[in-house]
Amino acid sequence: MTTPAIEVRNLIMQYGELVIMRDLNFSIQRGEVFVIMGGSGSGKSTLLKHLIGLKAPAEGTILFDGEDILASDELQRKAVLRRMGVLYQNGALWSGLTLAENVALPLQEFTTLDARAIEEVVALKLALVGLRGFGEFYPAAISGGMRKRAALARAIALDPEVLFFDEPSSGLDPISASRLDDLIVELKASFGTTIVVVTHDLESIFRIADRALFLDITEKTMTALGHPAELRDHPPSDEVHRFLTRSSEGLS
Repeated sequence: MTTPAIEVRNLIMQYGELVIMRDLNFSIQRGEVFVIMGGSGSGKSTLLKHLIGLKAPAEGTILFDGEDILASDELQRKAVLRRMGVLYQNGALWSGLTLAENVALPLQEFTTLDARAIEEVVALKLALVGLRGFGEFYPAAISGGMRKRAALARAIALDPEVLFFDEPSSGLDPISASRLDDLIVELKASFGTTIVVVTHDLESIFRIADRALFLDITEKTMTALGHPAELRDHPPSDEVHRFLTRSSEGLS
């Protein structure tokens, strides 16, 4: 049986004495788009921080390709983190660098490629996200949707096995959000990338997710896991039903 890309066992998330979520048990399969959904304050972004190793669990274990990142030494941890890419909610581009310079940063930091090779990779990644010819632009000179795509180009610079997105459609108009969703699906289809997306956006959830995990803020645990259309049509709880039918007419 194939080892999951990520496996979460008996995870408890908390800040101080405040438990955010408990008893989280799930796995993320290779090559799927896995959505973490739930209402505001349910711990979606906190769970993402746990998955990428930015926050240690209060209890429980997170395995990346069968390895416990937090139990690894620094060298092993860096090797694992190199196999991940992250697109943060605000894009987190360096404002004083051009788009090309932003995308080049991880290549300069983590590879031995020479300047010419880096330039070629940067041009390819920008082209993949629809930003061919925009390499010399600064973040302030382009739209919010383009900044998100530039940040995605940087996130895929090292050809990560797993990509993480934190509220990718946040702050975007519907057209830009739809284009970003299309890019997510294309990355999965073209490269077999495993993609984890934190979002509460219904259109995006139904458009991109192979499976979705629901974090219930009242129960303080996961209460649903499956394809969003199946969860909508056969909801395991009233809360899941309310969440997935807020404005889901015509979605599938």
